[in-house]
Order: sequence, then C-alpha cells, then structure tokens
Amino acid sequence: MFGNARNAISAYQKVGVDAAIEVADPHRLILLLFSGAQAAIGNARAAMHLKQIAAKGHAISQAIDIISNGLKASLDQENGGDIAPRLEALYDYMVFRLLSANMKNDLQALEEVSGLLEEIHSAWRDIAPSQQQQAVA
Repeated sequence: MFGNARNAISAYQKVGVDAAIEVADPHRLILLLFSGAQAAIGNARAAMHLKQIAAKGHAISQAIDIISNGLKASLDQENGGDIAPRLEALYDYMVFRLLSANMKNDLQALEEVSGLLEEIHSAWRDIAPSQQQQAVA
C-alpha cells in the first residue's frame, strides 16, 4: 500500500517539476537547475550517511548531470564576458570534486560543492529578470 502512495507522490512531484519547467523563463530555469543540483547533493549526503552506495552514486550522478549538461551547457561563451569561462572552470572543478566524493565517500567534497553552488545560486536569486531586461535596454 505504501509503495503505491510513494509512486503517486513521486509522480505528482515529477508533474510539478515538469509544469514549472514548461512555464519558466530562462532565469527561472537556471534557478531550478541550482535547486535540483542541491537536492541531488542532499540525497547523496543522506545516502552516504546510510551507507547506501548505489543511491549515493545515483544522486551524485544526477548532480554531475545537472552541473555539466544544465548549468555548464547554459553558459553563453560569446556574450558572457570573462565570467563564462570562469564559471565553466568552476563547474568542471565541481564535477571533479563530486567524482572524488563518490569514489572516496568524501562528505567534505559534497559540502564543498554544495557551498560553491549556493554562492552562485544566491547571486542568481539576487538578479531579478526585470533587472536583466533593464541592463539589455
């Protein structure tokens, strides 16, 4: 009985996320990517504490995927000035640290990446879409 409830909750959460993505502007999508990466790292942290190796590896893989194929892939190398290559290098470093965390069960590496993500995420939260539009105008 609880398995079906868990599946229903999981399906509901997925629909909620899918709906949020469909209506999100590019700024909001980046915020969602940061939130997703942080959630995956939180799941990896919990799995590491519980010694659930497969779950830890899956969660770290999710975080790496979000960072590499979401955040890093969204960088505008042509118009991003000097910040784009710096963020690219930082994202590469985060992926390296996550791989290390997975191989060595290194909780400190997870915490380091989480802290780095939070710093950038915080900056993105402070940039309102209306401010971006004013800067372009």
